[in-house]
Amino acid sequence: MRHLMSPLDFSVEELDHLLDLAHDIELHPEKYAHACEGKKLATIFYEPSTRTRLSFEAAMLNLGGNVLGFSSAASSSASKGESVSDTIRMISCFADICAMRHPKEGAPMVASAVSSIPVINAGDGGHQHPSQTLADLLTIRSLKGRLDHFTIGLCGDLKFGRTVHSLVRALARYEGVKFIFISPEELKMPSYIKEEVLEANGIPYREVERLEDVMSDLDVLYMTRVQKERFFNEEDYVRLKDFYILNNQKMELAKDDMIVMHPLPRVNEISVEVDKDPRAAYFRQVQYGVYVRMALILTLLEVKVC
Repeated sequence: MRHLMSPLDFSVEELDHLLDLAHDIELHPEKYAHACEGKKLATIFYEPSTRTRLSFEAAMLNLGGNVLGFSSAASSSASKGESVSDTIRMISCFADICAMRHPKEGAPMVASAVSSIPVINAGDGGHQHPSQTLADLLTIRSLKGRLDHFTIGLCGDLKFGRTVHSLVRALARYEGVKFIFISPEELKMPSYIKEEVLEANGIPYREVERLEDVMSDLDVLYMTRVQKERFFNEEDYVRLKDFYILNNQKMELAKDDMIVMHPLPRVNEISVEVDKDPRAAYFRQVQYGVYVRMALILTLLEVKVC
């Protein structure tokens, strides 16, 4: 039995196989429509989510399975003091696989240690978000045709953004990927990621504050929101929340084939006028997320479709 706590839990070869499976699901959805009949997915979300929770649920329903779970800690026995370990032991009696989101870093790992069913980390604090990373990788590969030899700019909240932390770890394993980190001083990429993931492997990166200065260099721009829920005081959030706003004027500086990604939800860091630009890929990214989560469920449940 396998769990998914980090995108590094899969080798590059396994990731390529998973993305190939997701692509086949995109092309032939009818082939997979009954693959998980009789199986149940539990989505246990201790903090709010729209895309991730519904994407997992849509993925299981598309595979012919069923879903159950809760959407906040307040609506679960966690509000009575039940531990994560006890919750997953109980969930294991009801479901065949579980997707867990938790505000505390490491909580899904604690669950996986005692679970009798596969556990997927659907986001733990500011730490990891591996299934979003899988969606990001599929988006890049589908729209750019490769996962190597390109330049990606990650912009916004790089300090608390678990999506960018997971994505950097995953892309660092592919040849020729160059990173540009675009953020204010207060929200810079954590030192441990720069040192342990990039510098230790001789992978080039730059850090800049102005998005305009690097737009023309990018093949992929990955925007993030400044996350109010990660701040300890309101003043810092208000001061930084509008630091970057991508609009048509900035898009004029970009390559014709650059793609704009965003894990969503956005607040105002991407102007709605950019939605009409063919390079805006963030809603397609959501659809790719369903395909890749279908592939992930099949892989962890070891369901083979001929």
